[in-house]
Amino acid sequence: MPETDDHGVLPPPMLETPLRVLIVTAPFYRRIADAQIAGAKAQLAAVGAEVELLEVPGALELAPAIRAAALSGRFDGFVALGCVIRGETTHYETVCEESARGITFLTVEKGLAIGNGVLTVENEAQALARARPEEMDKGGGAALACLHLIAAARRYRPKGFGGPGPQPDEEPIRIA
Repeated sequence: MPETDDHGVLPPPMLETPLRVLIVTAPFYRRIADAQIAGAKAQLAAVGAEVELLEVPGALELAPAIRAAALSGRFDGFVALGCVIRGETTHYETVCEESARGITFLTVEKGLAIGNGVLTVENEAQALARARPEEMDKGGGAALACLHLIAAARRYRPKGFGGPGPQPDEEPIRIA
């Protein structure tokens, strides 16, 4: 990335506490996941957020795990972390597209504050550069995105709405 690129980064928003955030990570690549988690935790600690960590098997399990946790009503927001490295098959495209689709659905359609930090890269070197807090800090960036979405939700939430999780009039999920 050229040094002349000027990327605007918003400062953390001012939020009321207590603030509870769930980091959901797919640690298939442990070194990468640990770096992402460190960056996310640092951003969240800076605003005094209470953080819980949940590990899932892979990137495709991030959205279902976030949805399950959201139903508890215990969290103000979520940070989705993981890494998908291109391999020799088309599985890469499926995992990238479907994990992003699931997270986006929960953000847009269900109103959840989710910072998406799933890396989609060509190789491990690219992943490490993006994951490390001292380099690109994409885990920290995802946490910051989550905080901004929480701030927006709090600013524009309807009167009488009690907090995070599904809306009271939302149809329950039914399985067969």
